[in-house]
Amino acid sequence: MVRLPYSTALTTLFSYGLLFAFGHLRDFFRRIIDSRKPTTNLKDYAPICLGHEDFYTRRLFNRVQDCCNRPIASAPDAWIDVIERYSNDGNKTIHRTSKTSRCLNLGSYNYLGFAAADEYCTPRVIESLKKYSASTCSVRVDGGNTKLHIELEELVARFVGKPAAILLGMGYATNSTIIPALIGKGGLIISDSLNHNSIVNGARGSGAAVRVFQHNNIAHLEEVLREQIAQGQPRTHRPWSKIIVIVEGIYSMEGELCKLPEVISVCKKYKAYTYLDEAHSIGAIGKSGRGVCDLLGVDPADVDIMMGTFTKSFGSCGGYIAASKEIIHHLKQTCPAHIYATSMSPPAVQQVISAIKVILGEDGTNRGAKKLAQIRENSNFFRSELKKMGFEVLGDNNSPVMPIMLYNPAKIPSFSRECLRLNVAAVVVAFPATPLLLSRARICISASHSREDLIKGLEVLSKAGDISGIKYFPVEQEKTTSVEKLKKIQ
Repeated sequence: MVRLPYSTALTTLFSYGLLFAFGHLRDFFRRIIDSRKPTTNLKDYAPICLGHEDFYTRRLFNRVQDCCNRPIASAPDAWIDVIERYSNDGNKTIHRTSKTSRCLNLGSYNYLGFAAADEYCTPRVIESLKKYSASTCSVRVDGGNTKLHIELEELVARFVGKPAAILLGMGYATNSTIIPALIGKGGLIISDSLNHNSIVNGARGSGAAVRVFQHNNIAHLEEVLREQIAQGQPRTHRPWSKIIVIVEGIYSMEGELCKLPEVISVCKKYKAYTYLDEAHSIGAIGKSGRGVCDLLGVDPADVDIMMGTFTKSFGSCGGYIAASKEIIHHLKQTCPAHIYATSMSPPAVQQVISAIKVILGEDGTNRGAKKLAQIRENSNFFRSELKKMGFEVLGDNNSPVMPIMLYNPAKIPSFSRECLRLNVAAVVVAFPATPLLLSRARICISASHSREDLIKGLEVLSKAGDISGIKYFPVEQEKTTSVEKLKKIQ
């Protein structure tokens, strides 16, 4: 968890206060000016965008929207072509040009480098496109169930160590539609406070009661479980029909690993089910790439529901649930995303099949093992060097996700624009994706990054950090020379 210094909190609050004050002042004078003009609004119609959301978009987000939604013109490999844009009206409208900038990619989830052309995956994907077309144009239960879908379900189940699996066409929809199919009214969901929005929406849509425990705080999780079991359902105080504890393998905005062994121990003690979201951890961590269970030495049989996506480490799209055969059979009969949504594109399915086979070494090479070693080495090296430079970096070792704290709203565009000027594509994240005072840059490392790429990235981030003033920790002299030494060695 981030412990925000008082001085940083005060200056950040003051900055937002100025933005809000001047924004409302401009809106006040705008209303006076517009009152003299004929209105074009439909009478008695409520505005589609209301209140604070509209104000935030107009007065805060629009000022920095050139730092967001940057279009690219290449595969999301270690280096990408970013399309150059410009604005003539203070970022109200942004126009694309025909020019591109070659930038080091520190923002994509391409953890194992499969999103670009691959010697094993790409030919097989092209062949599947010729054979099955780009889409099944049907749901799985009708005409969208190909041999590839069945093969991938069996492969995923074997890969993560569960009896069966189900595929869904979208990672976000996996959580938001599966959770309501697992639990409903009379049930209880206990969710980590920093769980992804897809989990939050799935829990809200389920009709079950929802309680939240402090992020990665096992003592608080047990306290919540004890209290809820003792009290039972509201008003009736009947026992809960079922209790599900939901956690993530790697928290995408913090880069932290969940304390899975401790969570499982508590869940077993109180007879609660465990739901593990491995969107960012499956394929990216663990000696064999099998995610947080592999890394922390947890038996997959102790996790009741294992969720993951194919949009990160596997370079594809869609998601999966792996569980017992009985649970998977139930989901195939009840989950809306399986019954009503078009099935995964066959080439996307083939991409995942090929990527998993490379990871497992079933392509006849050891490239998968090398990729796993590379992502681990790259992540730990980059995180270590960022900390030595004085950045406040969140997360744990072995995690390829590295948030760098920015805090102040003025530092968000400053850092992003300076990185882009120096040909590094970095992602900045602010409210509402993070709490208002905890804006950050989120660095994602890939196995496709070479040591030279990482050193280039560190040099640029260091310069951008100096200009933006986001090196919140002191830097020792011997630490500042580590990247220079490595550069000389290279």
